[in-house]
Amino acid sequence: MDPRVSLITLGVTDLGRAREFYERLGWVGQEVEETVFVQAGSMALILWSREKLAADGGITDEGTDGFGGVALAHNVRSSEEVDEIISTARAAGAIVTKPAGVTFYGGYSGYFTDPDGHAWEIAHNPGFPLAPDGSITIPDFGGR
Repeated sequence: MDPRVSLITLGVTDLGRAREFYERLGWVGQEVEETVFVQAGSMALILWSREKLAADGGITDEGTDGFGGVALAHNVRSSEEVDEIISTARAAGAIVTKPAGVTFYGGYSGYFTDPDGHAWEIAHNPGFPLAPDGSITIPDFGGR
């Protein structure tokens, strides 16, 4: 299996609210059959009913809204850009769960959650420089 992620599907409780939130962040999508598709670089972000997503995956959704053990990250080119995006997200209705600040690895990041509780980290990591298209390449850490 090739190491690749093609789509990230977020299960949402209110598709219209979720679409509006992401559009306020500048992530414009297309809605087809009650599903919103957003091109995100070489990947796609999908917004779909949480209930339908659970059923599609054969998963029992207990409806817990606690931390699900997953955080999505959006890396940027500067600390200033982190601050701008966190501010934009707050204005769009996000809950800032960790204000932006200096990280243990010498970078700068902050976290917010979207209206359905999906955690996003906005980070500037000088050890992961961004290509012109926004992609990162994990550096060789010299380990296995």
